[in-house]
Amino acid sequence: MSQVSVTINGRQFRMACEDGQEGHLMNLARDLDTRIEELRAKFGEIGDTRLTVIAALTIADSLADTAARIKRLEDDLAALQSARLEAVNIDAAARAAIAAALNAAAARIEAITAKLNQPLGAGVPLG
Repeated sequence: MSQVSVTINGRQFRMACEDGQEGHLMNLARDLDTRIEELRAKFGEIGDTRLTVIAALTIADSLADTAARIKRLEDDLAALQSARLEAVNIDAAARAAIAAALNAAAARIEAITAKLNQPLGAGVPLG
């Protein structure tokens, strides 16, 4: 477990995190601090607690938007996977139909060839 010191809204906080996550935690703290500073510039001095709550709500709103976007993308992916499966089935059916048509054509050609190779009345084979 690592310890990281971060500054949020002008205050120092000592935070624990998993080893290797120090940079990520510092980036998160920096992002929160930036949001709070932007809100302070926008609303003025409305109190630290209120600024922190507004910042948390903007982050929660962003998270909800991202979750909704992920859900839409998952739905799109499921639809594409379903369409792909349908296309694979159609392709398999088309290949089977083509193979059957080729086999039927080959059988007709063999039948015609067999008839052409039958001897005529004088017993002379053609071909």
